[in-house]
Amino acid sequence: MVQVQSTQELIAPVVKTVKINLPVNAAFRLFTEDVNRWWPLATHSVFGDEAVSCTLEGRVGGRFYEMHRDGRQSEWGQVLVWEPPHRVVFTMHPGRTRDTAQEVEVTFQGEARGTRVTLTHRGWENLGEQAKVMRGRYDHGWEGVLEKYTEMGSSYGRGGRSPDAPKRHVSSCVARR
Repeated sequence: MVQVQSTQELIAPVVKTVKINLPVNAAFRLFTEDVNRWWPLATHSVFGDEAVSCTLEGRVGGRFYEMHRDGRQSEWGQVLVWEPPHRVVFTMHPGRTRDTAQEVEVTFQGEARGTRVTLTHRGWENLGEQAKVMRGRYDHGWEGVLEKYTEMGSSYGRGGRSPDAPKRHVSSCVARR
């Protein structure tokens, strides 16, 4: 038997865990369906200040994409696993081709006073020579993105849509100007 040694170095995933003061169903819904209420489009999108919305289609095969004010779209990824309210997995390649996509898995686990949300971003090797640099950027970037998520979680359901409202299967995030 011949063993083949891979010359490609495996790069550790980015793993972030936050606690959000919401029940599991609401935490999942806020992350997916109501991403519009917290995703920082101006700083974390392809179009930057020209981005007006982003959409996560809540189903396997659903797209994750953003919309420019002139109607152009930029695909960020595609939903691979849709298991509400405990798990969603999607590819991630904003502004790049699908062959450079990484995979993002987000899990939601109930705790005594809320939900533990764990995000694992893996597959950096698909980025070739840029992999380590991009991993570093996302390691820092996810902190700011998840901070917006947890901030929104503290007021979710107050003065707006209730976390217990009926589920929709398409999420749209609209930049507030």
